[in-house]
Amino acid sequence: MATVTMPGFMMVLVVAAGGAIGAVIRYLISLWVGAGLFGISGPLATLAVNIVGCSLMGLLAGAIAGGFLLPDAWRGFIAVGLLGALTTFSSFALDAGNLIQRQGVYMAATYVAVSVLLSLLVFALAFALMRSVMGTQ
Repeated sequence: MATVTMPGFMMVLVVAAGGAIGAVIRYLISLWVGAGLFGISGPLATLAVNIVGCSLMGLLAGAIAGGFLLPDAWRGFIAVGLLGALTTFSSFALDAGNLIQRQGVYMAATYVAVSVLLSLLVFALAFALMRSVMGTQ
């Protein structure tokens, strides 16, 4: 069965619309959780959006893998736009899950470890560089 694809610019608009909605949802969750509703604030908002986003990405990927036909426009809107803006962790989890299925747990674990460690390392280096450039050691 052939898939119907959208012209490039239309797909960009669809992804952007999903991204706008995902960003607003993330902001609202951060206000709700960050308000200390559970007596704790801080990284709980990030944890909450990561859990929600990964759960939704898992449901979507499982449905598609199970044969659910979803047009490219809806995939772009939901997976790339909405969930991508809600949390980039959902894409990270999808990539790791795909690696487990295609290349095994070892490759997925390597990807996860390298991604997390390198991300933290470059963040720390960039942070230190900017503090140094700005003279705020």
